[in-house]
Amino acid sequence: MVTLEENEVPERLIKYKTKGTCSTEVSFELRDGKVHSVSFTDGCHGNLKALGILAEGMNAEELVRKLSGIHCGRKKTSCGDQLATAISQALELAV
Repeated sequence: MVTLEENEVPERLIKYKTKGTCSTEVSFELRDGKVHSVSFTDGCHGNLKALGILAEGMNAEELVRKLSGIHCGRKKTSCGDQLATAISQALELAV
């Protein structure tokens, strides 16, 4: 379930408790349909930091298309897949 927190600025920090991954949470902002400030809690620090850098400023719907369905090893999901799920839920709430 996506949770929204009001920041000091008009944007909202979106937090999502991941499921089935080494990371336990992902947070990000959505502004004008673009993803910003992606940050994971726990998990593979280097890979997740790189994912956040690559996702910065990317169109949210495009990012969902690219990351959805990616598996990590034998797991049925991945941190990228969980980020896609979180973005999808946040986009639905924004409607």
